[in-house]
This record gives sequence, C-alpha cells and structure tokens, in this order.
Amino acid sequence: MSGLILKGVTAGYRNRKVIEGFDLPNVPSGTLLGLIGPNAAGKSTLLRAISGLGKLQAGNITLGGTSLPALTAAKRAALVGYLPQSLPPQSPLVAYEAVLSACRAVRGDLTPAQAEAAIAHAFERLGIAPLALRRMNELSGGQRQMVGLAQVMVREPKLLLLDEPTSALDLRWQLSVVEAVRNAVRSSGSIGIIAIHDINLAIRACDMVAVLSRGRLLAAGDPAEVVTSNVLAESFGVSARVEACSQGVPVVLVDRALH
Repeated sequence: MSGLILKGVTAGYRNRKVIEGFDLPNVPSGTLLGLIGPNAAGKSTLLRAISGLGKLQAGNITLGGTSLPALTAAKRAALVGYLPQSLPPQSPLVAYEAVLSACRAVRGDLTPAQAEAAIAHAFERLGIAPLALRRMNELSGGQRQMVGLAQVMVREPKLLLLDEPTSALDLRWQLSVVEAVRNAVRSSGSIGIIAIHDINLAIRACDMVAVLSRGRLLAAGDPAEVVTSNVLAESFGVSARVEACSQGVPVVLVDRALH
C-alpha cells in the first residue's frame, strides 16, 4: 500500500508560485521525513499545500492511495494534523482544556473517558504532564509550543505536518520532541513530516530527509545518502563536510559560506 506521494505539486501565494512541479517519491507508513533547506526554500508553503490550508494550484497529493485535495475539509482534517510555526494563542484556558478542544474537534465520537485517556497519553508522550492544569497565558513560548504539539498529536492523524516545531525549544526539548514524534509515527504506522533547520538533528532522528532549494526538490531518501557536500553547497550555499562521529552517525561540519 502506498504512503504519501506528491506529483506535480505547484503552490504559492496569489499569483506567485513558490513551488512548481514538485514531486516527492513514496514516503511509506511509519516514516518520519525531515524537510530541510534554507529560508524561503518553500518548506512552509509545501506543508500548507499538503494540509489543505494553502492553495494547491496544480498537481496531486495522495495518502494511502486517497487524493487529499478531493476530500472535504472535514475529512481531510481527520487525516492530516498540521502545526504551524506560530504559537498557540495565550488564553485563560488551562493546557488540558486547549488540548481537549482540539481532540473534540476531530474525534467527537470519543466518550469522555476515552478523550481523557487520549489527552493524558499525549501529555505523557511529550513529557509535559505538569503543564496540564496551567493556564496558557502563564506558559512560556516553548511550553505553549509543546501544548500546540499535543493538540495535534491527540488527534492521532494519519499524516502529521510540523513546521519548525523545535524553534522555541532548548536542546533538551528539541531532542524530546523529535524523538516523541518519531516514536508516535512508528507505533501508529502514520507518516510525519517535520520542517527543521538543524540538519544534524534531522540526520540523527529522521528516517528520510528531503532537501529543498528555490521551491524544488534536490534530493530525498536515506539521510546518510542524501545529505552530501554537493547537496549542501547547492541548497545552502556553504562549503561543508559530512563526517562520522565516534558513534558512526553522520555529522555536518560547515567550513565557510560560498560566494
């Protein structure tokens, strides 16, 4: 059974095309894909197009053989969970209530006991149970970002789209988030796509990476095979080496910017 496939995707804003004729080979179920590339490469535009929030000007996106653009907004929302770069709003709601609202929006068939169990599981999976009864307007930016992730994960979507979910987090929580998402994707057989700036974190945690540059795909596949000096030079404009650390994991070492 096919996973996620993009064919000829063109998307942008108004009359401006940010991504044009974009193809992404099959991303199998149970896979976490790291989306990397410089600023303005088209990562956010691509995620919004897949989610249905951005306008798909041409092409098709299929998940498990189902065309996502052909679905109603409600059916698409049940399959696809999207976390934007913007933080959840500050409000008097406690974090538990914010996640409960997100759960009810998509999983309205759950009993109160089932919804409570799903919310508790999302908080525990992310290691943020102590935040459950704290008000959203009392949380730091990083804590609100974690609650936002819980809002998406509690829905248990078949496709999880995360746009820079580690941007407001320190090193420890960056690792925790990516590992939690990876474990969730693998255990549920869903698919996760995470736009991320930290290339070494993507190499370490993701099953696949896709490298974007100027709205096109440079390479996609196994991180150790895709992230090369040539790809980094073409995408990021840097002279870099990819070497193995003491544990055998590839590490990107940037020497200088290319002019």
